[in-house]
Amino acid sequence: MDISIVVPLYNERDNLTPLHAEIVRALAELGRSYEVVFVDDGSSDGSLETLRKIAQGDSHVRVIRLARNSGQTAALACGFAATRGDIVVALDADGENDPADIARLLEPLNAGYDLVSGWRTRRWSNAALTRRLPSVAANSLISRITGVRLHDYGCTLKAYRGDLARGLRLYGEMHRFVPAIAAEQGARIAEVEVNFRPRTSGSSKYGIGRVLRTLLDLVTVKFLSGYSTRPIQVFGAIGFVLGALGSLWTAWLVFEKIVLGHNLGDRPALLLAVLLVVVGVQFVSIGLLGEMLARTYHESQGKQTYVIKEEF
Repeated sequence: MDISIVVPLYNERDNLTPLHAEIVRALAELGRSYEVVFVDDGSSDGSLETLRKIAQGDSHVRVIRLARNSGQTAALACGFAATRGDIVVALDADGENDPADIARLLEPLNAGYDLVSGWRTRRWSNAALTRRLPSVAANSLISRITGVRLHDYGCTLKAYRGDLARGLRLYGEMHRFVPAIAAEQGARIAEVEVNFRPRTSGSSKYGIGRVLRTLLDLVTVKFLSGYSTRPIQVFGAIGFVLGALGSLWTAWLVFEKIVLGHNLGDRPALLLAVLLVVVGVQFVSIGLLGEMLARTYHESQGKQTYVIKEEF
């Protein structure tokens, strides 16, 4: 199998038939063997019935139905695990991603890249400034924190080498951080401009409620990518800083009491200083426990702390 197309969906009944036709047309022009894996994330609008009809008329189509709505990340992970292609391409089912761009994504893969991410350059061309600015700020923040510089982390349209896609472990809302997770495994990443088309039917599944979950997952990705094997460097550093501040503050208060004769009984400063010391000790202890857990995790399961790219 040359190419596997993964399409996660939730309540996209009216978009499925035209999207399938576009995918078939785009892949027919490539002249390569392919499969299309639709992952129904617990739809309740009749999407499954539409998928049954599509699968009956096209032997290239496979449909996976999840038992309940588990989220886009889970649907993508399920689709990736089910693929058989040397190349895996993921795209949204809402019609905003153009299947005609698949050929454009394959070019960097042929040049040696492992992941090619779409960049919807015209997405915000007619959008209000209040919508453009948060998007630019979010992508800039994610790029800075993860160290993987991309203009459009939110674009689902991406092409992966098959072994990379099937080796990804995704949780929470981490589908938008796939490039950062892949980079941690040594993947070479490129970004290609792709077309953006406004949704013509159905409703968007994104809301303000995802912002907090995304930020928390961003912290998780940063920690796992940089400190999962050395947690003491995070918690220990915080602990030492807090402990040092508390110790210095306590020493100053003792100096005030003994040398200057100031009364500390009616001041909360002493309690706060001691609290800083205690909290600092706790953070160091958490770091040590994290080191023990990381060691147990890797040694008990035989997991390595490195990824081999190639052997001669």
